[in-house]
Amino acid sequence: MIPDMLWLSVDSDAVDEVPTTALTPPAPLEPPPLKSVRLMLDWYLSPQHAALVVAQTRDLFSAQGLEVELQTPADPAIAIKLLTAGEVDLALTRQPLLHLLAHEDAPITRIATLIETPLNAVIVTGDAQPENATHLAGLHYGYNTREGANLLVPKLVPRSVRQTDTFLAPQSVHFNVVNAFTEESVDAIADGFYHFLPEQLASNGIATHTVRYSELGIPRHDGLIVVANSNSLAKKADTWSRFLVALEEASNWMVENPESAWETLIGAHPILDNATNANAWPDILRRIALSPATLNARRYATFETYLLQQGVIDAELPTSRLAIDPYTL
Repeated sequence: MIPDMLWLSVDSDAVDEVPTTALTPPAPLEPPPLKSVRLMLDWYLSPQHAALVVAQTRDLFSAQGLEVELQTPADPAIAIKLLTAGEVDLALTRQPLLHLLAHEDAPITRIATLIETPLNAVIVTGDAQPENATHLAGLHYGYNTREGANLLVPKLVPRSVRQTDTFLAPQSVHFNVVNAFTEESVDAIADGFYHFLPEQLASNGIATHTVRYSELGIPRHDGLIVVANSNSLAKKADTWSRFLVALEEASNWMVENPESAWETLIGAHPILDNATNANAWPDILRRIALSPATLNARRYATFETYLLQQGVIDAELPTSRLAIDPYTL
């Protein structure tokens, strides 16, 4: 028999207490905070930066736990300075500039390739001349970066010409190329963006022709690369690996969906929606690196040898000092 005190009658108002864990579901787990990455572009945003924009717009970076901020430099020369000072985490540049800066002990290393071929060329006013080499040697050149001043002009203008009294020293146009041509202060630009500049000049009534770097015997090289601070490579290896996973997904999606990629690009940045960019898009898309992390070590070693042969450097740097595949860290 059960004592009455232990048995509640049907009429009792007592309510059984239920464990709170059964009444209240557990609080949802908060996702870990996104890791901030500041990346500075090489200059104004353009279609050559499409992989970064697509990865950002399609939330491919956030899927890897990253919040990537794309910054535009007020002056293209400051991007690497800010990177070496730790003010940004990544920066964009071109392979030839990486070589020149590394030989000045700048602590930067390539971790990814965005565009696999040069985006620059020598842009010359007027029609191409039959005796091209002689014609090119007599021009007054402008340049945007040290790539043009240190590598191209010495290649285009022989030392014998540079030592004459009539030689006009090349001048920096500070990326204001159209004005330099319009004012006729230069005959050619040594490192012009050949996808955009000829069309921009044509709209100003200036006819030009393009001389590709390959025609001048300059080794093929990466046209646009992502560089990181060499001093923190090992520490940030996991972050860069996740960054590259997102970048690779974006690059492959663009190639498989070129029209959607273009719509994504101009939807995110309507300022890019113009005829010049639209005309350049198919060719730029063909040059995008589908495996951004993959390192073509031969290219970097070959370019070092070329610089040595041209007298630009005194000794070659090992490729490991210039570029790495972050997945191998």
